[in-house]
Amino acid sequence: MIKAGIIGATGYTGVELLRLLAPRTDVEISVVTSRELVGSPVHKHFPNLRGHLDLNFSAPDIDALAQCDVVFYATPHGVAMDSVAELLAKDVKVIDLSADFRIKDIALWEQWYNTTHSCPELVADAVYGLPEINREAIKSAKLIAVPGCYPTAIQLGFLPLLENNLIDSDHLIADAKSGVSGAGRKAAEDFLLCEATESIRAYAVSGHRHHPEICQGLSEFNKGEVKLTFIPHLTPMIRGILATLYAPVKSGIEVTIEQLQSVFEDRYAEEPFVDVLPQGEVPATRNVKGSNKCQISVSYSEHTNMVVVLAAEDNLVKGASGQAIHNMNIMFGLDESAGLQGIALLP
Repeated sequence: MIKAGIIGATGYTGVELLRLLAPRTDVEISVVTSRELVGSPVHKHFPNLRGHLDLNFSAPDIDALAQCDVVFYATPHGVAMDSVAELLAKDVKVIDLSADFRIKDIALWEQWYNTTHSCPELVADAVYGLPEINREAIKSAKLIAVPGCYPTAIQLGFLPLLENNLIDSDHLIADAKSGVSGAGRKAAEDFLLCEATESIRAYAVSGHRHHPEICQGLSEFNKGEVKLTFIPHLTPMIRGILATLYAPVKSGIEVTIEQLQSVFEDRYAEEPFVDVLPQGEVPATRNVKGSNKCQISVSYSEHTNMVVVLAAEDNLVKGASGQAIHNMNIMFGLDESAGLQGIALLP
């Protein structure tokens, strides 16, 4: 039985961790922390867990958390870095859903997150938790940096093209739409129902903090720097990300849609959570809502010599908590799909 702790369990990713872990018979949720709700029953604030989790919120006490086998940080950026080292010293595995350990360039991280990194010595040791590329490293990892939601969809979409050296990596474009839950569970005017519904808008056009994370990952696939234009959009839905990715074919290379389809199908044939759709079908966020799947399709425009990839995922599952649990399964030698076999919700 794996004993798990969750720090910061009142946000959307924390509650999603509880929803996915609570039914499992091979995992015991033993510590759930919230500074504001200490002593209060978890199910009082999240009634969907009534009858599934009989536990009170507690303060984030290191000694109590040290009794766990694994601790998930479902906290805002800048929190995990202050206490991760103490848990690792006590031989606790750590899975961080924030961005504290994703970007290897410390100065670049500090620039984008506008704070000094308090634990830079651990950044190099953290394994980037995208199982489709880092499965072997995850198996022996002590500290996992779970990818962001946008970076997951965008990297999975571009990966097969870069690995096969088919596209011009100087002119990549990612046009991505997200539901409002991607902004977290906080009271902010832009995410109120009356502000967000019946509208779609771009944001962070001058630069989004997921941009350097995406470029870091894509550059590793590419064995060299990539140049990416990334524009995120807020859409009037709760969950989901749909990324439309544009990549020009390299000069001197000829491709066909049949070849591209095979490239994607072959790359993800053994991946349990990447679903490459048949040629001519396209993904939608409703197809993956509540599931840990990333649905992908590829098309090709001969007129513009452009490959277009569509990738859809649930930002709270494959884009966050489900991916974190996938990492845990790999770290502890469990069936990778354990607790993640749920079928998407329709409608």
